[in-house]
Amino acid sequence: MKRILVTGGAGFLGSHLCDRLIKEGNDVICVDNLFTGSKDNIRHLLPNPYFEFIRHDVTEPLYVEVDQIYNLACPASPPHYQYNPIKTAKTSVYGAMNMLGLAKRVNARILQASTSEVYGDPEVHPQPESYRGCVNPIGIRSCYDEGKRMAETLFFDYHRRNHVDIKVIRIFNTYGPRMDPYDGRVVSNFIVQALKSEDITIYGDGKQTRSFCYVDDLIDGMYRMMNTEDFTGPVNLGNPGEYTMLELADRIIKLTDSHSKMVFCPLPGDDPTQRRPVIELAIDRLNWKPKVALEEGLVKTIEYFKTVVR
Repeated sequence: MKRILVTGGAGFLGSHLCDRLIKEGNDVICVDNLFTGSKDNIRHLLPNPYFEFIRHDVTEPLYVEVDQIYNLACPASPPHYQYNPIKTAKTSVYGAMNMLGLAKRVNARILQASTSEVYGDPEVHPQPESYRGCVNPIGIRSCYDEGKRMAETLFFDYHRRNHVDIKVIRIFNTYGPRMDPYDGRVVSNFIVQALKSEDITIYGDGKQTRSFCYVDDLIDGMYRMMNTEDFTGPVNLGNPGEYTMLELADRIIKLTDSHSKMVFCPLPGDDPTQRRPVIELAIDRLNWKPKVALEEGLVKTIEYFKTVVR
């Protein structure tokens, strides 16, 4: 049994990770300030004697004794991280510094949940880990994009200078049950609008692309990365299937048997036009690749949304 800290553990990904870690027989400390996380996501775990919830903001130091740290704390959808961009940057940078300091003190292995947003609006497609990105440092998404890039910098500097045992993953678009229905992400937006038979909001011409990874696949990759020896990453975790926004909207309309129509709105600033991971490194080093097809994952996600959308 390991004692494992999960920051952002009451969020969408964090709560699924806590489930996996408990299932594997670990003692889990879930830390979250509940800005975007929710106790509803972890309510089923609260009675478990091997699960502990602490309401705490990672921009402040935390003192616990643990064997592993998963650092997931940060708002991840554009409306949430743009709501308070300075706080978002602080969460990425100060949060990374505080968790790295903790890992150094207690000699814990630490994993950083980075993001495909470090690639910005890519000039290389699809995106391998060797690509350094095309990010606007002064744009409306910079608080998140550059915050995550700086977190990666801190992780590797702590590794080189202080010999901290680090892992870095770059997460591509992930979806599934426990997503916040109103977080402003494309999958949740489309499903909520379709279930309500409202117009489906397409930004730009709808031809921009994304790759969508089901949450169970992502958590499996994250868990494998943490428990792999002699490999720091960074490593892409995502589904290499690539879909336009028009294709995604069409599938969701059909799966929900909705009467929604597509309407077009201006594209937000710095919104990437294409996104697809190269995952050969994950296949080689983690023996990982996604198993859940888009339609199968959407069906499961839609069933969940039917229980929470009114």
